[in-house]
Amino acid sequence: VHLIPVNPVREDGLNPKSRKRIMPDLLTEPPAIDPVYEAHVYCNIPTIAERSMEGHAPHYFKLVSVQVLIRHGDRYPLYAIPKTKRPDIDCMLVPSRKPSHPQLEAFIKHMSKGSAAQMDGSLSSLPRFPSHSLCEMGELTQTGVVQHLRNGQLLREIYVNKHKLLPGDWTAKQLYLETTGKSRTLQSALALLYTFLPDFDWKKITMRHQWSTIFCSGSCDCPMRNHYLEEEQRRQYSLRVKNNDLEKIYVDMAKIVGIPTRQLRASNPIDSLLCYFCHNVSFPCTKTGCIGMEHFKVIKRHQLEDERERQEKKLYFLYALLATHPLLNQTVNRLQRIAEGKKEEVFVLYSAHDVTLSPVLSALGITEARFPRFAARLVFELWQDGKRPKEHFIRILYNGADVTFQTSFCKDHYKRSSKPMCPLEKFVNFVKRDMFLIFNSTSYYDACRRRAL
Repeated sequence: VHLIPVNPVREDGLNPKSRKRIMPDLLTEPPAIDPVYEAHVYCNIPTIAERSMEGHAPHYFKLVSVQVLIRHGDRYPLYAIPKTKRPDIDCMLVPSRKPSHPQLEAFIKHMSKGSAAQMDGSLSSLPRFPSHSLCEMGELTQTGVVQHLRNGQLLREIYVNKHKLLPGDWTAKQLYLETTGKSRTLQSALALLYTFLPDFDWKKITMRHQWSTIFCSGSCDCPMRNHYLEEEQRRQYSLRVKNNDLEKIYVDMAKIVGIPTRQLRASNPIDSLLCYFCHNVSFPCTKTGCIGMEHFKVIKRHQLEDERERQEKKLYFLYALLATHPLLNQTVNRLQRIAEGKKEEVFVLYSAHDVTLSPVLSALGITEARFPRFAARLVFELWQDGKRPKEHFIRILYNGADVTFQTSFCKDHYKRSSKPMCPLEKFVNFVKRDMFLIFNSTSYYDACRRRAL
């Protein structure tokens, strides 16, 4: 019997663009790396409603805190391919244009009244929603806004409507909101927040500014973190120069646009090409020819191979442990305070980038996870055992999939436990102690100054 692989088709007949599974589903995953399929997953085009595992627990458990780390939504490229016309994408929000959302119009109206919000530093000078008829570089698109309106709506249905995490008269102290200083992260946070707490009172909103993309706050001095990042960049370079197919494609594309190959590579064409792809716009052409799907596939395939090798080699993992400790430590400290009975900061939203989420996933040991798509979300839930109120547990979810038992610190726990979650102390011990073992250290400060074993 010859089995012929076919592209997966959902029951509604569309390509599976909006779901991002962590573990392979053998019935629907393509059998090998399929760069086009992976690019669709990365785009995360809003289509059908997403199923999610957030908020699942035995009936006698009480949800006491939720911390959410998001990547901003779909954006215009950060880089342009030289000597080509920029992708023609409109960043005005038009509710009648697809993809849209039932609350998009109300969101636009609400954002225009936001002057009463407390915005840290430079955040107050950023626009609260995208509004250019030709997108600016790095600007959030309508797709990006809709992705986070959907995220907020999904989280509201579970955490507010079902689990009553926040009361109707919630106060400013019950929220903690933090974003980097880019308009795309601020706008993504506001879009999610709007459907999570519709028509919220702007006076209750305080948006904190985080200047570092790894959210290291006041603990950013870490020489060994920088060392491992440099080593990881060397590994990336080495893999690239060994890839003959990739080199041929770059030479061919450089001829089409009429620039030196080195200059084309420096312009990071995959970032720009993904924008054409996600928005179903034809790749750019010149008098000499057109950049086509074959060029895109080779570059995207190399990107996927690079991610796979990065997981196998430990350099990125060592970087990730040191890069994410300040953020994970802040998370653990907050969860401990809430477990002790504090009622502040029960809902936390960090609005960030792929370079924020990716090392967090790596540090936690979630090696099966795909690279963060547009509008990816990583959720930490804190639960109290109703039968033993002093006992607290966490669940970790990535894009709606429960990845708690993929983490390095809770991998074996489920074999011995009937509860579908991880004891809080396991997470605490990991962040406060076990993260440093590989560096033969007992503290972040020491690990930042000592090589791994």
